[in-house]
Amino acid sequence: MFDNLSDKLAATFKTLRGQGKLTEKNIEDAIKEVRMSFLEADVNFKVVKDFVKKVKEEAVGEKVMKSLSPGQQFIKIVHDHLVELLGGSNPGVDLNQKPPIIIMVVGLQGSGKTTTIGKLAKYLIKQKRRPLLVPADVYRPAAIDQLTRLGEQVGAEVFPSTTTDHPVAIAARAKIMAETQGFDVVLMDTAGRLQIDEGMMDEIAQMKRAVDPQEIFFVADAMTGQEAVNVAVKFDEIMDLTGIVLTKMDGDARGGAALSIKAVTGKPLRFVGVSEKLDGLELFHPDRIAQRILGMGDVMSLIEKAQEVVNKDEAELMQKKLKKASFTLEDFLQQMKMMKKMGSISSLFGMIPGMRKVAKALEEGKEGVEVEKEMKHIEAIILSMTPKERRNHAILNGSRRRRIANGSGTSVQEVNRLIKQFMEMRKMMKKMNKMGPKAMMRQLSQMGR
Repeated sequence: MFDNLSDKLAATFKTLRGQGKLTEKNIEDAIKEVRMSFLEADVNFKVVKDFVKKVKEEAVGEKVMKSLSPGQQFIKIVHDHLVELLGGSNPGVDLNQKPPIIIMVVGLQGSGKTTTIGKLAKYLIKQKRRPLLVPADVYRPAAIDQLTRLGEQVGAEVFPSTTTDHPVAIAARAKIMAETQGFDVVLMDTAGRLQIDEGMMDEIAQMKRAVDPQEIFFVADAMTGQEAVNVAVKFDEIMDLTGIVLTKMDGDARGGAALSIKAVTGKPLRFVGVSEKLDGLELFHPDRIAQRILGMGDVMSLIEKAQEVVNKDEAELMQKKLKKASFTLEDFLQQMKMMKKMGSISSLFGMIPGMRKVAKALEEGKEGVEVEKEMKHIEAIILSMTPKERRNHAILNGSRRRRIANGSGTSVQEVNRLIKQFMEMRKMMKKMNKMGPKAMMRQLSQMGR
């Protein structure tokens, strides 16, 4: 996401860094480039106008003009205003309210409301909450069945609805069930249409009056750009939204909706859908997104993803092995499995400062396919080894390597290459463990330039 905008801004900032000092002329040139970059990213025209005005007013100030590193100072100004544009901060869902917390999910048909409810349920279960899923879309064929299946997949209970029930009655009964049976959160699906109509709006307004929800989330497809923003405004006029969820953000290279929606509606962007998987829903962090857009990486999100899949005791044991250079092929296999859980190789590289170009090359070119293919080969080779061989690669003689190649459907040359790469990696890991965190990040950053 935001790839096009990131590329344009990177070129602008590179030119600016090459200037010995900032003048009103080169600031004006940079501002024009920023303006064009935002407009090409499909950001609302008025939002762009206000954004560049704020940046220019601060950039031509005496503090920046006399700065020792004016280029970096300009980037900081753009960063700070970008964070503000994206919403400043994000509370996610305030779970400290008196339960049950009722969340109504609204939007047009096809925006991803029902799937988003399944993802929200999984997110809440990870927070040790007990959600109740409520299928109140009685018009779309199989909508009730879809939410029921999603509930089963994530381990959440689903309110028993039928297509003969009225949505307002479903909502009222579900609220009573949640209050009497100890549910923490109620996630209420609602009917959508291909476009806004009076009947749909009247119905969800009635549901709102019946259950008095603490949260009303509007769900929109990020790929629709400014149309998503326009529809959000109309829903907000009727429903007084409390938050917005944008789906398909992983497929939106421009990001116009995400960059406009808070400024236009005044409502925070709470979550973004980043994949079709049920764990493909992320909290929207304005500061982290701003860093990604400006090519600064997103180390915090990378750490959080790692914490989700890495067992603390296992991590400490692995660290000890790395320091002693006793890291084995068996350990390497476990690391690969954990990386798979964290996401694609390109998405992980994209979170490391200075590695966005590498991430983009992996994502767009055949390199990404080759990397994934290579990882499958490595996994097949290691799985074809005996436990003893995985723990001690030194015993892998010629006959053992031929057997492993046959068992994994690869060649002896590929097995030899893996062993050589593994030995080189052990040396590198041992060296990096002697570095401080800053030195390590600096080296990684230099690798990606």
